[in-house]
Amino acid sequence: MKYPGFKNGFSLIVFLFFTISVKAQITADADATIPTNYSSGTQDNIYIFCTSEGESVAGLTASFSSNAAADYEWLKYNSSTQNFDAFSTDNSGATSSTINNLEDGAYRVNVTSGGNTETYTAWVFNNWYTPVAEIPVTNCDYFQLGGSFTEAGLTYYDLSNGNQLSVMKNVQVRWEDGGSTISTILSPSIFSPPTTNTDYRLVVYDRFGCEGETSITYSSIVTKAKFSVDPSQFSFPSEYKDEAPLEVTFTNESENADRFEWFFFRDLLDIKREAEQTGGIVEDSIMARNNLDENPVYVYENSGTYQVKLVTTKQSEFNTCTDTFYFENYIIADTSFIDAPNVFTPGNGDLANNEFIIKYWSVKDIKINIFNRWGKKVHEWKKSNVQGFENTAFESAWDGKIGGRYASPGVYYYVVEATGRDDRKRWAHGFVHLFREK
Repeated sequence: MKYPGFKNGFSLIVFLFFTISVKAQITADADATIPTNYSSGTQDNIYIFCTSEGESVAGLTASFSSNAAADYEWLKYNSSTQNFDAFSTDNSGATSSTINNLEDGAYRVNVTSGGNTETYTAWVFNNWYTPVAEIPVTNCDYFQLGGSFTEAGLTYYDLSNGNQLSVMKNVQVRWEDGGSTISTILSPSIFSPPTTNTDYRLVVYDRFGCEGETSITYSSIVTKAKFSVDPSQFSFPSEYKDEAPLEVTFTNESENADRFEWFFFRDLLDIKREAEQTGGIVEDSIMARNNLDENPVYVYENSGTYQVKLVTTKQSEFNTCTDTFYFENYIIADTSFIDAPNVFTPGNGDLANNEFIIKYWSVKDIKINIFNRWGKKVHEWKKSNVQGFENTAFESAWDGKIGGRYASPGVYYYVVEATGRDDRKRWAHGFVHLFREK
């Protein structure tokens, strides 16, 4: 007889066999489930439980296919005899039976209900990792994170021939710093070590989601040099200049340092001139050193272009680590400068431009002589030991009076002589027109 949808009666027989043949049911609340890889026959489930070393948390639950009340006979595989030995009996007549805290191995259950017996087999593994971390090497340039671990071996047997098989776990590792992964190798070298004590976490994990972890603290032995300057306008990329004498405050912003040494270099042009004269040999490019003040104040007496560096030191039991920081821009004490007006109007009552005002910059001393049109000196003004001031100095060199009375309107001649903080002689001369209401 043929039935619609089937090619022949044999196909019907096969279909009916699979619909009425139901295996006994065995389940597990496992972290992962994979099939066995027997060479032949029916494959069983392998249940993997993530746990810690020395703990057995595996468990299995069996029931009859129809969930009817049943009796349960549990057996455990003996790899020496390749037989299943009695393990546990449950004649409670319950609809399920659970065995817990199981050691690694294969477990078989015979479930009997209404004179019918169903059999199921499953493997269980308590999967764990115990990592160990150390720091075997540490120096000023790098340190090494050393990792190792022990793990559960997931070995089972081919029940068709007794051969030993292994579960592939695809074990991986990662090192973390504050939750960020910094390496995926077991013993990495960490260059540019941090300047603070830092906890590093080693995690060993596999494709089943099982993992073990441990942490280790790196005790920093390195330092990082850094400083800022005030006036802050000297910070890169500003080309801010100020006059000499120039007072600069250096603020130490270094990390993890025990000692500080400041180096104040000579004027860059001065160093270049010396190198040109000596065939490239500079005897000493350092103008001054300071290892007493953490936040020194330095006064640049003369004009020039200057560089500064800070060297910090961190001393530990076996290492002395240093770091060097150069100011990212030059400190410029500007060259001397003099300027004078060509017109002023004393005594005209408008309160504007009433005095002969000169401006100068980075000078040690200055003198001004005023001459009338016949060459007679009618006024002199001078100043010595000039100290620092904010930006350009504006000074009244002449109020337009001669002998207490306002000078006659006309053309006068001035001569300015000065010595700059760059030790250069400076002068300016020219005509100034004096206007005044009669």
